[in-house]
This record gives sequence, structure tokens and C-alpha cells, in this order.
Amino acid sequence: MTFTIPWLEWASLMIRWLHLAAGIAWIGTSFYFIWLDLSLEVPGEARKSAGLGGELYAIHGGGIYQVGKYVSHPDVMPATLHWFKWEAYSTWLTGTALLILIYYVKADAYLLGNNPWVSTPAAGVGASIVYLAVGLGLYEVLMRRVARSTSVQHLGTLVIATALSFVAFELFAPRAAILHVGAALATMMAANVFLVIIPSQKAFVAAIHAGETIDPSLQQNAKRRSTHNNYLTLPVLFCMLCNHAAFVYAHPQAWLFVVAFSCVAALARHYFNVKHAGRNRPQILIVSAVLFAGLVWLSQVSVPKVAASAALDPVALQAMVAVHCGNCHAEIPTAEGFAAPPGGMIFNDAEDLLLYREQVMTSLTTHFMPLGNLTSMTAEERAAMLGYLQDVQ
Repeated sequence: MTFTIPWLEWASLMIRWLHLAAGIAWIGTSFYFIWLDLSLEVPGEARKSAGLGGELYAIHGGGIYQVGKYVSHPDVMPATLHWFKWEAYSTWLTGTALLILIYYVKADAYLLGNNPWVSTPAAGVGASIVYLAVGLGLYEVLMRRVARSTSVQHLGTLVIATALSFVAFELFAPRAAILHVGAALATMMAANVFLVIIPSQKAFVAAIHAGETIDPSLQQNAKRRSTHNNYLTLPVLFCMLCNHAAFVYAHPQAWLFVVAFSCVAALARHYFNVKHAGRNRPQILIVSAVLFAGLVWLSQVSVPKVAASAALDPVALQAMVAVHCGNCHAEIPTAEGFAAPPGGMIFNDAEDLLLYREQVMTSLTTHFMPLGNLTSMTAEERAAMLGYLQDVQ
């Protein structure tokens, strides 16, 4: 008996775990500080004379906290000033590591779609890198050179995201496409921290220590980019979660639905930000929920009835399962990169497909399976298998 350690799977699991933990920390920090900033109340005269522009009291973990925000800075800077940056950096770095480990290393299976210009692993990886770089470049040009109004910046970001979504679904396989949209937005968020927020805060602190006149744009730029990040959190999470939902990314108009659902998610985030500022507007959340339900209804696709499978040769069907399913969904998968059957689903024969009828039909209808169609399943074979699943009770 031979024993082996699935190194690639372990690496993927550990990096995904770290990515999730870092993402929770980063998004949690964003949600907390936006809540904190918008919830500040006018301080008392004593606190106001000490330079505070706002304060609040909170209770957590059995203790009461008093938090204040200076209009500019304290007269005497503290010896320890806590910074928040590694939550963002570690999220982006682990996400990039996952992109490389899964979509670059297994480009044939996960990255490549039907675009003839991106038909080899090298071309796919190159297109991915250029895609992310161009997306970030367009965003930075918008924020630095084109738009000064916050409203125009939000609208411009929407236009860029729409273009990126369309291009992603043209270049890559659907599952890779929706992940790339999320990765592009997440790269913008990380760049906001690395290129603007932290440098602005460093310059702000340096000016305080040097006793120089403080440029107010430093604080304004940092806050503007931080607020942008807050609105991008839910769209990014939506893209990352939909990476596991074939019915979304394999939809004929998936590129448009990704943008629409992201807008609805940002609108829901806006409700909470307005509420934090003391203006409860439940109609915003209601509109968001109604729009979400409407998009779900619009996302329906017609599944044509496949011809009855009565004439299908059972031996031929069994062979199809072995060739197109059994390489991955077996007790010991033979497909490279799989140490265990995905989702714990094992298909030894055609009857096993019936145990997971809905999942298998969705995967076949959306062409998600076989993965990357590396087994070259024909349209006739796909129709025959769908017919079997529709007809056999």
C-alpha cells in the first residue's frame, strides 16, 4: 500500500483558511470604523476644549469604553499609535496566493474559457495579470485625475466595474470570470490602503511630529478611500461566494447580473451607513430587498426538455459516467490535483447521479461539469445524461 500527502490540497485549504480569517478582520475593521465615525456625538465642553470633535460610549465584553476623535490631533502624540493595514495586506496576499494556486496552476481546468485569444495556460495567466492591472489603473486614473466629486467617483467606479465584468466573462471560464471581478474590486480596495490611506496617514503623522502645517487633503483622501472600501465589501463578498454557485456565473447574462447584484449589495450597505449617522431609512433596505428579489426572478433560465432516454444504451450511459464523472468523483480520484472526491460525491454508476440529481443537472446544464470539459464531453452525451436525470424517477 502506498501512502501520499495531498500537498496541493493542504496548501489550498490552509491559504483559504488564512484568507477567510484575514478577510473577516479587514471587513470587520471597515464596518467598525465607519460605524464609529458616523456614530460620534458632539462632545462635552471639557472634551471639546481638549481638541475632540466627537465621542461615544460603548459596552463590550463586560467593559464600558469611551472613544473620542480629535478634530486634528492631540497636543501630545501618544507613544503607541495603532495602525490598521495588515488586515488588508494579508487578505490581498492570501487571495492572490489562492488565485495562483488554483487558477494559474490549474489553468486548463479552471481559468480557460472559449476565447480563442486566451486558449493556453500561459495566455490565460497573462490575461489575468493584465486584467487586474488595467482594472486598478483605470480606477486610480478615475480617483486621481478624472473625478473630484464623490458622486462622480462612485458612478465612475460602477462604469469600470461593469466594463471589467463584461471583459472577464469574455476572456475566462465563467467561474474564473466572476472570481476575477471580485479580485479586481478587492485589488482596488487593497490599493486604496497601500497607495492612499496609509501614505496619507504617514504624512499626516509626520507633519504633526515636525510641527508643520497639516494639509487637510491628507485626512480627506484617507477618509474618502476608506469609505469607498466600505461600499465595495459586499460586492466583493458576493463575487467570492458566487464562485461556488454555477447558476449565477453560468447564466447567459452573468456579467450583467454580477454588476446588478453588486449595486443592490452596495445599496444595502448604504442603509446601514445612513443608520449609523442617526437617520434610519428602512425604505432603503426594503428597496434593496425588492430589487434583489426582482433580480433573482429575472435570472431564471429556461431548461429545454431533453428527449426521453428510453433508447439510451445503459452500457453507454455507464461508460459516460466512468469517463466524464469517475475521474474526479471516485473514492480515489485519478484526476490530477484531487485527493478526494469534490463535495464528497462519488459516482460509481449512473444510479449514483440520481442521489445528487439537482446538483448534477445544474452542473450539466450550465456546462460547469465536466470541469473545463477536459474529458471532451459531446453535446449528445450531455443531452443523453440530462435526459436520463429528467426521465428516471
